Amino acid sequence: MASSSGNSNSSMVPSGSEEELHQLMDQRKRKRMESNRESARRSRMRKQKRLDDLMAQVTQLAKDNNQILTSITFTTQHYMNIEAENSVLRAQMMELSQRLDSLNEILHFLNNGAYEITEGFETSDESFNQPTMASAQDMMFGY
Repeated sequence: MASSSGNSNSSMVPSGSEEELHQLMDQRKRKRMESNRESARRSRMRKQKRLDDLMAQVTQLAKDNNQILTSITFTTQHYMNIEAENSVLRAQMMELSQRLDSLNEILHFLNNGAYEITEGFETSDESFNQPTMASAQDMMFGY
């Protein structure tokens, strides 16, 4: 029975190895907690860096967007100016084309039709036809 009471005393009072085991478990728990804290700190730092990088990217994209919008506005204004100039040039071209057609009709008339008309016209004064030709030339050369 003495041996049984010795065993019961040892079960109530922790032996040296059990105490060491308990300390070892506490030490591991503290290390794990410290490691978890450090991991959480690194995670927060990564998250903050990611947020800072995204904010910098947003700022850069906004700047790029403003530059593009400015460029589009400038290009659009330049396009509108050139389009207006083209419209003026088209109108001038049409007017000049009509003038050229009129002058070509006058030349055709002078080269072909004027002789036919004057052949059938009998006048004693030849200078009668001269002003008509001079006025046609004046129209042609803008005198």
